[in-house]
Parts: sequence; C-alpha cells; structure tokens
Amino acid sequence: EVQLVESGGGSVQPGGSLRLSCIASEFTFDEFLMAWYRQAPGNNCDLVATISSDGTTDYSDSVKGRFTISQDNAKNTVTMNLQMNDLKPEDTAKYYCAAAGRRWSAIQALGACGSYGMDYWGKGAAVTISS
Repeated sequence: EVQLVESGGGSVQPGGSLRLSCIASEFTFDEFLMAWYRQAPGNNCDLVATISSDGTTDYSDSVKGRFTISQDNAKNTVTMNLQMNDLKPEDTAKYYCAAAGRRWSAIQALGACGSYGMDYWGKGAAVTISS
C-alpha cells in the first residue's frame, strides 16, 4: 500500500528557510507525478510545485525563485523534498505531499487537500511564518 509521510514543517521568521520532505513508500510506478500543495484556513488547496518521474519541475508563480523541489529514488521508495527560502507570512499554510502513479497534470486549485485530484495524499505538515 502506498503511503506518503511528510516531515520538516515548523515555524520561522520572515526571510527564513525550511525544508519539507515526503517519503512515498511502496511507490513502484515507472511514470509518476509528485506535488506539493498547500492550504491556509479559508483558502483553496493550491498547487505549489510538481516534479515528474523524468525530473521535470514546475512552480506556482508565488513561489518561483524561492522554492526548489527535488526527488531521490530508491527501490520502492521516492523521497520528495521542498526547499523553501525567503519565506513570507503568506506562505503560512499546511503543506501536503501528493502523488499520482501515472502520467498526470496536477490541478492548480482544489477545494480541499487530501480528498481528490491526486491518487495519494499525505496528512500534511504545518508551516508558520511569523515575526
């Protein structure tokens, strides 16, 4: 059974950095798309960044130049990272790891994280940017 587990959330001051990681276990797909979404209270679940099995990356305009998505592949496991630099208060949200075990185009905005739009979801990691 595929499981996604996030780690690395926390609280930092504006301008600081955090690194999120997501371990996808039993993830044995030849083609896949992995993504980070985020959702702040009262907001949509917004796509932050994606990385495909061939290493192609994409970012939302709001994080381009500040966030970097990467992945490491091992047998039956994919680890996806999100390096977040120059964090701003508007980056405060719960960040969700998501994956599709096939060629897929991630939806930019969902009503809620964790229920649809991707095949698999993690439980989320809270990120708070505050002075």
